[in-house]
Amino acid sequence: MLILFDHSTPAPLASGLTGHIVTKAKDRGWDRLTNGDLLAEADRAGFDVLLTADNNMRYQQNLTGRRIALVVLSTPQWPLVRLHIEKIAATVNAATPGSYAEVVIPLQVRFRR
Repeated sequence: MLILFDHSTPAPLASGLTGHIVTKAKDRGWDRLTNGDLLAEADRAGFDVLLTADNNMRYQQNLTGRRIALVVLSTPQWPLVRLHIEKIAATVNAATPGSYAEVVIPLQVRFRR
């Protein structure tokens, strides 16, 4: 799959998405686009998934008729995200054209006694 990371997606996550091609929006000059324009450009460019931590995007964008899927992380905080790489990879792998999925990442780590 061809995956686009927006500005809020932690870059180190790319190494956990093996078998995929990951590009950052900034590398395409798209880091200043609005959410709607970014989604449209990514869709036109043939990206399969837009991966973001912008929780507002699901309320702002309609995926009907789009080929691109939207995967939203509940937080962009790398120390938390890195603990859920397998869950994120599974969600990305399950994405289908025009789909939306949210990966809920707990904001607190619980330790066993």
